[in-house]
Amino acid sequence: MKNKENSNMDLPESAFVQSLKSNDTEERIDIWFYRPIGFRIAQFCAKVGITPNAVTIISIFFGVAAGILFYYPDLGTNIIGMLLLIFANSLDSADGQLARMTDNKSRFGRILDGFAGDFWFASIHIALCLRLMNDGWSAWIWVPGVLAGVAHVFQSAMADYYRNVHLFFIKGESGSELDNTKSLQADLDKLSWTKNFFSKFVLNGYTNYTRMQENLSPNLQKLLSLVKTNFRGQLPMQLVTDFRSMNKPLMKYTNIVQFNTRVIFLFLWLFIDQVWLYFVFDILVLTPILIYMVWRQEQVSSFFVKKIATENKYAQ
Repeated sequence: MKNKENSNMDLPESAFVQSLKSNDTEERIDIWFYRPIGFRIAQFCAKVGITPNAVTIISIFFGVAAGILFYYPDLGTNIIGMLLLIFANSLDSADGQLARMTDNKSRFGRILDGFAGDFWFASIHIALCLRLMNDGWSAWIWVPGVLAGVAHVFQSAMADYYRNVHLFFIKGESGSELDNTKSLQADLDKLSWTKNFFSKFVLNGYTNYTRMQENLSPNLQKLLSLVKTNFRGQLPMQLVTDFRSMNKPLMKYTNIVQFNTRVIFLFLWLFIDQVWLYFVFDILVLTPILIYMVWRQEQVSSFFVKKIATENKYAQ
C-alpha cells in the first residue's frame, strides 16, 4: 500500500493522464510537447473560470494571425508566425483537456474545436497564395492552393473520425465523441430556421460534415450498425481486445495527415523560402496517405463485419 506522500506525488501525473483522450490515439509529439503545455493552460483556465469554448475561440485568433504573418517573405516575421501557430495548437490541446478536466463538454464545443484548425489553415493557404503572386507567380497558383485546402479538410475529417471510432471501441460512448447523421438530423429537425437560425446553421453544416465522413467509410458504417444492433452499447471484451489489436496500428496514419506533420514541413518550406512546396506536399504526399488510411480502415471494418454477421464470433 502506498503511503500518503507517494500518493500525493502520483496525483499530478494521474491528472495529466486523465486529461488525455487515449495513448492509442495520441501522437508522440503531442504527448511530449503540446499536451503538457495544454495541461498547464487548462489548469490555469479552470482556476480562473475560462471555458473550453473561449479557449478554442482564442486559438482561432492566434492561428489566423500566424497565417497572416506567413504572407511576408521575411524569415523573422515567419518565425513569429511559427511561434503563434505552435501556441494556437497548444490552446487547441488545452480546450479538450480543459473540457475533460471540468466535465464541460458540449456538441457545440466539439464542432467549434473541429473547425478551428480549418480557420488556421484557410488563412495559411490564402497568405501563401498571395505571397507567391507577389513573387511573380500567376493567379493559377490558387488552383493547387484550393485543392490542397480541400485535401486538408478531408484529411482532418477522416483522421478525426477514425480516432473517435477507435475511442468508441476501447472506451465506449462516454469516452468518444462519435456522432452519426441519424441522431444529428433528428436534432436538426427540432430546430427552426426563424427561431434558431444560428444553431440550425451550425448543426446543419456539422451534419453534412458527418455525412461526408460516413459516405467515405461504408464498411465501417456496416460495422457500427451491427455493433449497435447486436450489443446495444455493451461491447464484448474479446471484440474490444481484437479491434484494438487490429486498429491501433492504423492510428499512426491519422496522426501523419494531421497538424504536426504538415506544420513541420510548412516550417521547412518557409525556412528555405519555397512555400509552393507546401501545396505539392499536401496533394501528392498527404492525400495518398489519406487514401491508404481509408482503404486499410475499410479492410479492418470488413473483417469484423464478417466475424459478427457471418461467423457470429462475439455472440453473447
